[in-house]
Amino acid sequence: MTDIDGYLAQYSGPHRTHLDALRTLIARLAPEATETLSWSMPTWKLNGNLVHIAAGKHHVGLYPGAAGVEFVVDELDERGLKHSKGAIQFPVDQPLPLDLVERIVRFRIGQQEAKGKGRS
Repeated sequence: MTDIDGYLAQYSGPHRTHLDALRTLIARLAPEATETLSWSMPTWKLNGNLVHIAAGKHHVGLYPGAAGVEFVVDELDERGLKHSKGAIQFPVDQPLPLDLVERIVRFRIGQQEAKGKGRS
């Protein structure tokens, strides 16, 4: 069992469903990323932090950093999703917008891959 498995085992119902869907999507899009816990949140690292996820009281959060939020901020506002500088809240009583999450994660992968090339 990984640290992320232990984190996820704490949740059930719609929180767990959303968390599992996010984990599956992130793992599919970034198979080379490393899964770990960072700041007590499931985290994927690819040349540094790629994204984090976490459960809240009535939502599941995606933490793609400031650039990841800014990349889709207009759509977040259009969809009525709460967000801050580096976090997006997905209510657990609504379907998870996997198309939106996929675009964010792909954007972050591009950023992190470019960062890795800069180190060579």
